[in-house]
Amino acid sequence: MPSPHDVLAPAVSAAIAAAFGDDFRGADPVLRPSQFADLQANAALPLAKRLGMPPRQVAERIVAALDVAGVCEGVEISGPGFVNLTLSNDWIASAAEGMARDGRLGVPLQAQQVIPLDYSSPNVAKEMHVGHLRTTVVGDALARVLEHLGHRVIRQNHIGDWGTPFGMLVEHLLEVGEGSDEARLAETDPNAFYAAARAKFDESPDFAERARARVVALQAGDPETLHWWETLLGASKRYFNRIYSTLGVTLTDADLAGESTYNDDLPRICDELEAAGIAVVSDGALCVFLDEFTGRDGKPVPLIVRKSDGGFGYATTDLAMIRQCVREFHANRIVYVVGAPQALHFQMVWATARKAGWLPDDVEPIHVQIGNVLGPDKKILRTREGAALKLMALLDDGVAKARAYVDEARPDLPQDVRAEIARQVGIGAIKYADLSVAHDTAYVFDLDRMVALTGNTGPYLQYAAARVRSIFRTAGLSAGGVERSVAIAEPAERALALHLLAFGSVVGQVGDALEPHRLCGYLYELAALFSSFYENCPVLKAEGEVRSSRLALAALTLAVMEQGLGLLGVETPHEM
Repeated sequence: MPSPHDVLAPAVSAAIAAAFGDDFRGADPVLRPSQFADLQANAALPLAKRLGMPPRQVAERIVAALDVAGVCEGVEISGPGFVNLTLSNDWIASAAEGMARDGRLGVPLQAQQVIPLDYSSPNVAKEMHVGHLRTTVVGDALARVLEHLGHRVIRQNHIGDWGTPFGMLVEHLLEVGEGSDEARLAETDPNAFYAAARAKFDESPDFAERARARVVALQAGDPETLHWWETLLGASKRYFNRIYSTLGVTLTDADLAGESTYNDDLPRICDELEAAGIAVVSDGALCVFLDEFTGRDGKPVPLIVRKSDGGFGYATTDLAMIRQCVREFHANRIVYVVGAPQALHFQMVWATARKAGWLPDDVEPIHVQIGNVLGPDKKILRTREGAALKLMALLDDGVAKARAYVDEARPDLPQDVRAEIARQVGIGAIKYADLSVAHDTAYVFDLDRMVALTGNTGPYLQYAAARVRSIFRTAGLSAGGVERSVAIAEPAERALALHLLAFGSVVGQVGDALEPHRLCGYLYELAALFSSFYENCPVLKAEGEVRSSRLALAALTLAVMEQGLGLLGVETPHEM
């Protein structure tokens, strides 16, 4: 179902061509919302200079050629040459009816792209902390939106599962015994397991020597060492999956692409770069020096692809991932949902990959930069002891806070129902708070604000959906079974219907710009407009066609709210 913008933009473009010739057919009409009309076309001002005419005269000729019969009830010129377009109530009503009949609610299917999407990326045998929250939540929302738009998303969870720490972790596991309480910490309290292994490594020369030997055995593919490494990996998978299940994200074991995945390819990466003269040995390390990346002294900054001790770092693994995405996945876009401080790293990796011929010009790598989660002191959120806050503890706090609100507001509900609502509200509040701000900006983590039923919060939107459901419960009707006939008479009806029609366009923008906060802003405004509609336009007390029309608008609002929150990964409780 086309949005008002999708209908009017071609009409204005055709009018420009009719008024000034086909050479101007491609001129962008620049349609935007306006306080004076539903849409305002800023076409005259850009064209005036090219045509050598006054902008208002250009606008008059565009309007004279404009054919919007049956769509607009008013076309006016304002200011120096803006064209204000006011849609007719009948067109809005007809478009809303069509949207209600469309199972996709007006969301377009885009030309399919293959999009590897790198997000979450915790480390084996280490606790997931608050720093993993945003990469996981933002990445998962983008995966949902892109798939809904018709793209093939290849989730890539690049867990840290290789390298020197695994020598000490394996040796510690062997010492405590696989079935011991200490061994189970690898799954229940990874940080404690890691800390115990590290303490032995630092305090016992014998243990440290055995750990280093175990690293060599691991890298050489020793079957026994690989078995214990896989045991540790299995414990961490179970831990990760508990987090992902609690958060309600779509990552599975099938999406794991640990550092070990690329291990065999890393020497070839280095050999090819060195053979092509792109990488050179500097101070014992193999480095790529690119003229466009320089330090304060004006000298090129090295991208180290092989360390002086023969080990490999993130740069080498990222280059291997790019080659795989292009050669095996045939990617169109490669999206990395990773912290903002990694921006320079990615720019250097991509430049190196392009120079090596591994990243063609028609494949677009994109860094979705993730800002920090801050505490009340505006510093990175940590425990009182200064440690990174454990993610599971954060989620548990959110659910507990929501349970207190639910117990107070709905003591009439059974315990199990209140527990389920608290889970949906608590987790939804945390996820929505994260998604509702631009992904590259920091935000202050404030549970009291997050679970509030007022303001731009997850619970406010969940409550709005529950409020719509209550209308149909009271009427003894199913939202999916109401008539879809819509008639627009009141201003609040018009504003609600017009906003509903923008849903497909907004979801498309989220997929193009990779910015989930746009959808959050849209849904928040939708909830506010429905509230105004509900207050000014009685639904169940209305009669005849007016009642049917308002029920149809309420049902469409619920469908959009459910689908929109679902694309963000936020559940909608049936009652609150």
